[in-house]
Amino acid sequence: MANMKLDLSCDATARRYSKRPDTLLVEFATSSGVLTTLEGDVAYATGDALLTGPAGDRWPVRRQRFDAAYVAVPPVTQGQAGNYRRTPNVVWARQMTAPFEVQLDTRGVLRGKAGDWLVQYSPTDQSIVDEHIFAQTYIAVD
Repeated sequence: MANMKLDLSCDATARRYSKRPDTLLVEFATSSGVLTTLEGDVAYATGDALLTGPAGDRWPVRRQRFDAAYVAVPPVTQGQAGNYRRTPNVVWARQMTAPFEVQLDTRGVLRGKAGDWLVQYSPTDQSIVDEHIFAQTYIAVD
């Protein structure tokens, strides 16, 4: 299984995508722990956001990154548990043809299967998205 750490912005097979502005349910961790995602176990810290997507999939986001990337849907106020939307963003993504892994610094290892998508927010920040969820939640930019 290949461990991914390539820069998708330099990969001729990668394309730019943006996440649809779907409403996500968010709660904030009251203590540290581990969340089992579709792609593997991911550690989170107190205060991190725990998101639930439209397909029922769950994943943690570090609080600093969450605050910069998500906005509360009224009547929820920023920092309060409830519904949020992703602010417009552009990521690089590539559908993988073989099983692969992504190391999340000290938080865990994600494991993808053939057909899943490697998504890059920055050269040092990558994740894996199930192929069916990717099709429902991302749109091509170019």
